[in-house]
Amino acid sequence: MEVEERAQFMLAMRARGVNDLQLLRALERVPRALFMPQRFADMSARDIALPIGCGQTSPPPSTLARMIAALKLRPGDRICEIGTGTGYCTALIAQLAQEVVSLERFQTLAVEASARLQAFGLGHVDVMWRDGFDFHRSGRRFDKVIVHGLIEPPAKAFFDLIEGEGTVVAAQSGAIDGQQRILRMDVPAEGPVAIAELGPTRGLRPLEHGLAKAL
Repeated sequence: MEVEERAQFMLAMRARGVNDLQLLRALERVPRALFMPQRFADMSARDIALPIGCGQTSPPPSTLARMIAALKLRPGDRICEIGTGTGYCTALIAQLAQEVVSLERFQTLAVEASARLQAFGLGHVDVMWRDGFDFHRSGRRFDKVIVHGLIEPPAKAFFDLIEGEGTVVAAQSGAIDGQQRILRMDVPAEGPVAIAELGPTRGLRPLEHGLAKAL
């Protein structure tokens, strides 16, 4: 990304409400072009969704930034990401957390994202070809979970990934109006989950079960 494009990109992020200084620095440090298919590299500075293969898309950076901001990350946090995609969001989270385990149901995307993240020099990121719906059976537990897709309640499979108490950020489609909304779900050690709606979003697809090699 050229200097002028990078400046325009950062101004666009601020204009869309991204105001956390550490997150803005992460957005500046991680060039989106490095994580997008080469044919779309010249469009990576725009705040738009881009096709990434296997019938999937990478959401606009502002959408990813809003979801990351909702996690309220701390340097010592252990994060589980459901839906690696190209690894772009994984790289952003890795700037702000201690450990990131990212799960991708498409083997092709998992392999490609892992290679990009290694080339970018991120040693505390582990990309796995796994189904996010059953990863809680692995016994691994985290402080926070981010889900790149629309979920249907109850989201127990993701709450079960939390150790003690923590946070799950995902999106849900309204039963009546169909409007997609970002949700922050605070999971307590005991008692009901507290759910907060963090505003509308769009373009996210329902999260799918199972593993796939490619499409």
